[in-house]
Amino acid sequence: MPTSTTTSSESSLEKKPLLAALRGKRQERPPIWLMRQAGRYLPEYRALRAEKGGFLALATDPVAAAEVTLQPIRRFGFDGAILFSDILMVPWALGQDLSFGVGEGPRLAPRLLESTLESLEPRLDRLLPVYETVRLVKAQLPKQVTFLGFAGSPWTVATYMVAGQGSKDQAETRKLAYADPDRFGELLYAIAELTVDYLVGQVEAGVEAVQLFDSWAGSLSPAQFGFCVLEPNHWIIREFRKRCPGVPVIGFPKGAGGKLPMYAEGTLADAIGLDETVDPRWANEHLPAGLPVQGNLDPLALEVGGEALEYSLNRLMRAFPDRPHIFNLGHGIGQHTPIAHVERLLARVRG
Repeated sequence: MPTSTTTSSESSLEKKPLLAALRGKRQERPPIWLMRQAGRYLPEYRALRAEKGGFLALATDPVAAAEVTLQPIRRFGFDGAILFSDILMVPWALGQDLSFGVGEGPRLAPRLLESTLESLEPRLDRLLPVYETVRLVKAQLPKQVTFLGFAGSPWTVATYMVAGQGSKDQAETRKLAYADPDRFGELLYAIAELTVDYLVGQVEAGVEAVQLFDSWAGSLSPAQFGFCVLEPNHWIIREFRKRCPGVPVIGFPKGAGGKLPMYAEGTLADAIGLDETVDPRWANEHLPAGLPVQGNLDPLALEVGGEALEYSLNRLMRAFPDRPHIFNLGHGIGQHTPIAHVERLLARVRG
């Protein structure tokens, strides 16, 4: 006979379909949330961002950031709410200056091509507004919605820290990793160490699962993939589990493609996010049996809508007949996506 504790735990999972899927229970209909679901396609977000005067001011104002996190939940009723913040909060806390130019993307200074990690003065207090945002959201979030925290994976974060900005092929950072693996390994470890603390802080404030974004994982050779992606993410997940046992971790190595089985086995993430370039049927065949997957509708199919959306939905909804599946996009929702298309998506997934 199950104990009262077990019954309570199972009852709690039944009320949170996304959390149940992350813990390996296949749902009759897949739970759904969308990467960048709190963002520029929403008029209420654009209005609040204009009022605050910029992304960083918005992300570091706990009341405003909590409001942004909750906006898509109120409008669409997604099964998951993801913290509104940025993957570059960790390098900002490590001591780099962070700015967001209009139409230019994020900038970090000084670049680690011309300076050293040791020259930076850590500012861990810069993470405090994020934890306060989590507490504010948690107090207002509907009980059935799973609260997701996140961080950037060390490789992706390192590319910004080294080059000072995003790039198409991450060549400067890849060359540094080849030329001075000891120095680059120290950078990866510093990022990983703070990332664990950062994710634990989010959990202590109220998130129930976390995602590791490795947005530039696809630019690496197999050898560098092991050094820059598998090793640091495995270390993060192992150390995080010691401090937050039972909290699921989603790994999202965008662009990993055929290296996804290696990622799943090498990191031991609780669920794997698939980008839009991955054939979901291939993923179902090649990933470990029973491992939950998340994804992977092409954001452009959602933006276009109509037959393109219907075809993509039909194909994806049949891809995982026996596997826990969390419906999501293959990357972030585009800022020009019509709200009516999101509503259509939700009606189909829940239909």
